[in-house]
Amino acid sequence: MIKTTFINDIDMSDTDINGTESSAPVILVTGSAKRIGAAIINAAHAQGYRVIIHCHHSKEKADTLAATLNRSRANSAAVITADLALVNDEQALNHFTQSVIAVFGQLNVMVHNASRFYPTPIGHINTAQWEELFMTNARAPLMLSQALLPYLQAQHGSIISLLDIHGHDKPFKHYTIYNMAKAAHRMMVQSLALELAPNVRVNGIAPGVNILPEVDSDQALDSRQQQRIVASIPMQRVGTPEDIAQCALYLAQASYITGEIINVDGGRRLTLAGGSAP
Repeated sequence: MIKTTFINDIDMSDTDINGTESSAPVILVTGSAKRIGAAIINAAHAQGYRVIIHCHHSKEKADTLAATLNRSRANSAAVITADLALVNDEQALNHFTQSVIAVFGQLNVMVHNASRFYPTPIGHINTAQWEELFMTNARAPLMLSQALLPYLQAQHGSIISLLDIHGHDKPFKHYTIYNMAKAAHRMMVQSLALELAPNVRVNGIAPGVNILPEVDSDQALDSRQQQRIVASIPMQRVGTPEDIAQCALYLAQASYITGEIINVDGGRRLTLAGGSAP
């Protein structure tokens, strides 16, 4: 099911959803109700973008974020709720595409942020893990890029992918499927940068430790693990979602950069030999 909502303090029943924002660029960020995705939405909105917040399970947080942004600038934020597994169904993908464009009538920037991340140690790997991790980290970004391409071309827009410093040549131990999927996503960035130039630019951002796992998740880290991670980062601190957001907005506006993958990791890739997450 795909659902689009506008969250405002005003009654929009008789209001043009484009309002006074019709000339502002539009950005869609998948998985943007919270954490890094929300930081990108906030940064883009602060620079004058109209924003489309995509979520799947976090609709309450997405609605709250949209309401806050619309109080700041009316009719500038909307929420689309959808399971990105819809990319497996041509009709559902087309419906999603039309829903995105119906919001503001255009699309300038597509950010692939939604991702699943969990260990798959050898000996315990199954087809369901393969399907889920490759769907969110590789298949969905490619199929969404293809579906939304005509609209991005019309605006000479850009695609930005959230990758991982471990998706290149320093894999996480016990995360084989995730590593493989992110490596595929990285190659998508480089391949599409060649194929879509000069009308659409395609770039990637490879975070290091820019956000720690949520404390109530199965990936939560104790204080000793956190200290070990900080000690391994030349900048001697964990990054922030805002560090990623700044890079995303730079790439969205850097008109002569395509096919680039920027590491935003505080230098951690220089000291990392691969190993346990994160």
